Amino acid sequence: MIVSNHGAAIEDQVAEVSVSAPSLIGRGFMAYERFDVAIDRPGEPPLQQCRDVLRASHVAVVLPVDLVRGQVVLIRQFRLPAHLVTGRGEMVEIVAGRVEPGESADTAARRECVEEIGVAPDRLVELFSVMSTPGITDEYVTFFVASVDASLVPERCGMAEETEEIHPFMVSIEEAVESLGSGRIANAMVFCALQWLALNRSRLNEILKAGGC
Repeated sequence: MIVSNHGAAIEDQVAEVSVSAPSLIGRGFMAYERFDVAIDRPGEPPLQQCRDVLRASHVAVVLPVDLVRGQVVLIRQFRLPAHLVTGRGEMVEIVAGRVEPGESADTAARRECVEEIGVAPDRLVELFSVMSTPGITDEYVTFFVASVDASLVPERCGMAEETEEIHPFMVSIEEAVESLGSGRIANAMVFCALQWLALNRSRLNEILKAGGC
């Protein structure tokens, strides 16, 4: 049996670490920066590391549900990395987008719903936050569930100035949950959202009424 010596709680902890100022490696849609890191180790010299970070920042992700129709609104759009890795670049996704400087996560969530599925949420509830890939990027993702009227969702969405081509589509809540075991979707944000849905679908109405804004 392996017993952790870092305490019984399963939780992230504050690190005893020194981090240099970043040096810019490159900049495109996002900045790519390099840091020198020294991690304290009791009774030993600090562990020296050099780490590169893609500065993706804060992202809001929304799972839109229509409780009247028992549906979830998903989207499909082209992702080059998925095309390069799996050959299936037309990915199934959920509403998501960057939280702009000075913008709150819930404001970004509402804005992204309008941009990507063409409707604003009737109610919006913050769920949890995760880091998508902490080994390479600082992307911090806040998840929301939203109630929407799926009958108002158009066939095509996206911002022309962002060269987006987004196609929303609706599935039943049951079908959405069953897709978790299908092997047909590869987007981690979709998995997180649908796992939450699988655990909480019997309480959706209660959650949206109690915590909505």
